[in-house]
Amino acid sequence: MNKAILWDLDGTLLYTLQDIANATNATLRAFGLPERTLEQVRQAVGNGAANQMRVSCGGEPENFGEIMAFYRDYYPRHCNETTRPYDGIPETAEQLHQAGWRLAIVSNKPDDATKQLWRAHFPTFDLAQGEAAGIPRKPAPDMVWKVLEELGVSRENAVYVGDSEVDVATARAAGLPCISALWGYREREILLEAGAKHLCPTPAQIPQVLEEMFHGK
Repeated sequence: MNKAILWDLDGTLLYTLQDIANATNATLRAFGLPERTLEQVRQAVGNGAANQMRVSCGGEPENFGEIMAFYRDYYPRHCNETTRPYDGIPETAEQLHQAGWRLAIVSNKPDDATKQLWRAHFPTFDLAQGEAAGIPRKPAPDMVWKVLEELGVSRENAVYVGDSEVDVATARAAGLPCISALWGYREREILLEAGAKHLCPTPAQIPQVLEEMFHGK
């Protein structure tokens, strides 16, 4: 059976928060705006770079286009300085790869940074898709469907893994079951309020959850 796992990137596969916060604050400093704490940046991520910077700016100033241009230039050049896979992710990903799962990344992170981090940390994954022109970002299902089409995998044989309420909504819109990662950027309560049904405390438990979800397929 051709089967696939589509992964969110930030807060699911990789701890990226410090590099995102550093890029956010470098951008804010460049435009004379107040810097944000790591916790404030954590709460802002998940809905794409523009929304993250809009929240971090406290709104959308007249020069927001310039602010975003600075951020989009700065972040890809500094996106892998403190970023690292979560404990257990490399081993779990390899286990799933060896078991025949196709693995891919679907992220609201800008596409150039998404692909850079994919190649640096997950070379055995089949592909990665980040936010790009002409493709609505999550929670719209378009990126998920695009990746599944490229993999040649049906929705019935795919699952989405993510750490946020955006990922729960994405999976629902795309018609995929969702495994919600509890090691990422959102609390259990937020995921449950979003309708999460399969909560996973550690990466090592993902294969067992998948076995239960796909038993008999």
